[in-house]
Amino acid sequence: MHGMDMGSSSASACKISMLFNWYTVDACFLSSQWQIQNNGMFAVTCIGVVLLVMVVELCRRIGKEYDAFLLRQFRRQVQARSLARSITFRATPLQQLIRSVIHGLTFGGAYIVMLLAMYFNGYVIICIFIGAGLGKFFCDWMVVTVGLDQDEAKGIEEATVCCG
Repeated sequence: MHGMDMGSSSASACKISMLFNWYTVDACFLSSQWQIQNNGMFAVTCIGVVLLVMVVELCRRIGKEYDAFLLRQFRRQVQARSLARSITFRATPLQQLIRSVIHGLTFGGAYIVMLLAMYFNGYVIICIFIGAGLGKFFCDWMVVTVGLDQDEAKGIEEATVCCG
């Protein structure tokens, strides 16, 4: 018999809820292919969510560091021309492409995290919070340079949770 095969009769349906839930086995995330079949698979999912959020924080940090690198380059060029009081610089197409790729990766990862949160699974939401905290701890350590003319602080400019 040909036709639509909806899977074997022993397969369980995805447990999906638009209300807060604590589903583990049979919970599905992002597609029916990502269906939790046992507690080990759910543990791997939770660890994966934590790591994904940490990668988003890492990408956010890389973007900040790359922008700071470009700014330092521009400042060195201004200092080399000591007669000029100010010079306007524009990122080269390659520099802007790199900035855009970093932003795209950050935004894409944050969007996937948001989609995962929309499953309202308490465990996944807790893993998102843990990943955000660990990501901040490891990827955005606060460094302050105190000089005679200015204070520069890195790591405290942005408090967005996602998509920032």
